[in-house]
Amino acid sequence: MTPLDYGRSFLIGNEPENEVRFWVESRTRIIDEASGQSEDYVQVGSCKSEHTFAKDNLLHEDNYDFLPVFGPEWSVIYRRHANLRDTYREIRRSEECWDGQQYHLIVGSDVEELTSDAAVREATYDSVPIVAQTQVRNEETGLQAIMEYPVKTMNTNRANDIYQVDTGPVAFPDLSQRHARHVDALSLAFVVFNAPHFADFVLEAPTRVGDEQVYHYSKLVSLAAVNRLYAVRS
Repeated sequence: MTPLDYGRSFLIGNEPENEVRFWVESRTRIIDEASGQSEDYVQVGSCKSEHTFAKDNLLHEDNYDFLPVFGPEWSVIYRRHANLRDTYREIRRSEECWDGQQYHLIVGSDVEELTSDAAVREATYDSVPIVAQTQVRNEETGLQAIMEYPVKTMNTNRANDIYQVDTGPVAFPDLSQRHARHVDALSLAFVVFNAPHFADFVLEAPTRVGDEQVYHYSKLVSLAAVNRLYAVRS
């Protein structure tokens, strides 16, 4: 799985009335070890609810965050209001989302795997775009996944030769059970790691705030993982 050049990767809808272009923010490949088949889910950047192409008052008064994840057959759209609502998660056939999608996923042409903490830090100091891949597996279900994403936030410490990735959102797959559709397993999450053998995630989930419930990144999950980091120069 060669890393994408996320600065140049986009997805465009086919609907003539709104050929919307989304910036690609991550992709998740879910692999079924029994069948050998895999599906890629492409998560795009968040925007706000809007009256598209209106003459004025472009934003919905009851505004919400809008974030789609596109799959080969099924897609999921997340709508996060200020409080908990049943409309948070909507699954549609991908062909029903803007009449289908054109994928412009640009594979990095100058890619170097960063195989040491020092190499990770030097790429960070050199302001090189860095892409991470976090691979997880569930032995009982025979499912595995690779989450790939640009590293937006990187912590480093020169004296102790250490780093820590903290970035998101990504499309996090629950591999603990087999779902009828892979899209049913997806949640939005942030990922954090500072070693090659595990990753911690915080998932967006219903969270109580006073007397209200909201969707917030609050559910913590820690998994054994294989983390890889790449410098993607072009």
